[in-house]
Amino acid sequence: MSGTSLDGVDAVLAELGAAGQTRLLCTHYLPYPDSLRAQLLALHSPQPDELHLAALAANELARLYGDAVRALLKDIPAASVRAIGCHGQTLRHRPADGYTLQIGNAALLAELTGLTVVADFRSRDIAAGGQGAPLVPAFHAQALGHPSIHRVIANIGGIANITDLPVNGAVRGWDTGPGNMLLDAWITRHLDARFDRDGAWAASGAVHSGLLAALTQHAYLQHPPPKSAGREQFNLDWLDALLSSLNETIAPANVQASLLEFTALSLADAVKRDCSDAQELYVCGGGAHNAALMQRLHTHLPGMRVATTAALGIDPDWVEALAFAWLARQTLHHQPGNIPGVTGARGGRILGAIYPA
Repeated sequence: MSGTSLDGVDAVLAELGAAGQTRLLCTHYLPYPDSLRAQLLALHSPQPDELHLAALAANELARLYGDAVRALLKDIPAASVRAIGCHGQTLRHRPADGYTLQIGNAALLAELTGLTVVADFRSRDIAAGGQGAPLVPAFHAQALGHPSIHRVIANIGGIANITDLPVNGAVRGWDTGPGNMLLDAWITRHLDARFDRDGAWAASGAVHSGLLAALTQHAYLQHPPPKSAGREQFNLDWLDALLSSLNETIAPANVQASLLEFTALSLADAVKRDCSDAQELYVCGGGAHNAALMQRLHTHLPGMRVATTAALGIDPDWVEALAFAWLARQTLHHQPGNIPGVTGARGGRILGAIYPA
């Protein structure tokens, strides 16, 4: 898995049972080289010769994915591995225009590893009228649901999404807004750091009420689900325009504090509005390590248990990679991987393209 945070590759080896049993056997993380991260970030915007540059980046990603697989399987017989599930790196997510684009050259990855690769999970759901995202709720329901407790699972990566797991009723899920994306971009601009460790820089500032009010007016937040978001909606150009419209200078640390509050508030508001009977919230993704963000979620959701998925037996760093391993298994067994009520697709669909070994 490599997500919208553009930090690197999360690789897991998982043993998956027919009834949803999940065993996480080993893990490996491989950070993106600075040059690749910059190239991928640039490809999110139109530029000259972008088709050629995207193809070159896809090849480089495939080689990096191959390195991650080899490191992951250094003590494991490759013959025991059924397949690789590879999400790829999203460059465009435009369900309203009928497409999404994740690059990674799955054919090259199959050639480099000698393993079957399942990739391009989102396109079939979009072809069926869906958003193509989020796809993780089906896995959350299998691995993290409870027969008598109403839970919500929040994945806070670059974008934040939630899965509603009621005791009785349909599984639901959608992107609530930005996760770490704006926080990472702002601290990179001002402190040349990849991320705000523990939310320390945000905690050093004060929330600017005017900026927070402007952030929360984003049109995306007003749309009902099914819905999904990405860099198209939440980016530095949008933030810069808001800051200019306020006609005042705001200290960078105060902007960071406001962005953290925006992430927490948009997620908590979605839980309170649409999952009002939920008793527990479990967080996974990079946001689970942001102590200041977790504290704000506690504050905004009084009366709910707020913890990370570690409390349920799955390290929060690996939940999304596990989800795409599970989705690959669904594909190989000719089983649907989407939930139509989540994505808005016309029905359940077998997701992904298979590149045989």
